[in-house]
Amino acid sequence: MVNRVLLWATNNPRVQHQMTENQFARRVSHRFVAGERLDEALEVATSLNSEGIGAILDMLGEGVTDLAGATHAVEQYEEAIAAIAERSLDATISIKLSQLGQTVDRDACVANLNEILDLAQNAGVRVEIDMEESGLVSDTLSLFREAVTKHPETRLAIQAALRRTPLDLEAMASLKPRIRLVKGAYAEPLELAQQGKNEIKAQYKYLTDWLFQYGADPAFGTHDGELIDYAKQAAVKAGKGPQDFEIQVLYGIRRDLQHELTAAGYRVRVYIPFGEAWYPYLTRRMAERPANMFFFLRAVVGR
Repeated sequence: MVNRVLLWATNNPRVQHQMTENQFARRVSHRFVAGERLDEALEVATSLNSEGIGAILDMLGEGVTDLAGATHAVEQYEEAIAAIAERSLDATISIKLSQLGQTVDRDACVANLNEILDLAQNAGVRVEIDMEESGLVSDTLSLFREAVTKHPETRLAIQAALRRTPLDLEAMASLKPRIRLVKGAYAEPLELAQQGKNEIKAQYKYLTDWLFQYGADPAFGTHDGELIDYAKQAAVKAGKGPQDFEIQVLYGIRRDLQHELTAAGYRVRVYIPFGEAWYPYLTRRMAERPANMFFFLRAVVGR
């Protein structure tokens, strides 16, 4: 119930306005968001790299309403790519196709995506494509399939909670896709997505096995110790070592886990969000893990 309320709040303009204008809420958001500027995210990435941990830079914001907004997003992504290359950081960028004009002008989105992928490839920076709400899944999969013909190092996020995901992956088996497997953080109806924790975990485990068999360089985006342990065991069964897959975690959550996994020889990458659109991101993180909500509320009231 709490999760559904938080996901509702994500898209409620009135609640969003109240929270983004709250100075304490903005301050506490920095626990989970690197900052509003690219240079703040780069500082976090540099610090993580010094500890042997990789980074993913994620510019917050979903969807644009015109091509001018898409052009602005492309410029920001390209600025991030150039900065990563200039500083020789172990960092990728994570992009949202809705920011590139996917729902405004598909042809423009394709051109924007190819421009980013070409620049990133020339700079030696890898790109990860986020998966968004269910209504965009089919088109995102199509765009990914087109992209990897020229840019095979591109990785795609896949949501374990969606009922369609096993079939979507089966359809891509011939590509040996690079996938980031996540549980899913969107409020989807029962007919489209698993709702129970046990059901989602069961599908996550099934897809973990699938990725070790048919995918390439899989990444597992989770803080769930049970699922991380399962990925470790599945890797051993598949004849893979700690460096043959990646554990991806969110900035500000389970820092102890990041260091524990790194010390054990596993590849770890931290998802670093930055930008002004921090509110929707933050509410989704709280919906995923209620403990984050309680931390946030305690900080807002000064306790």
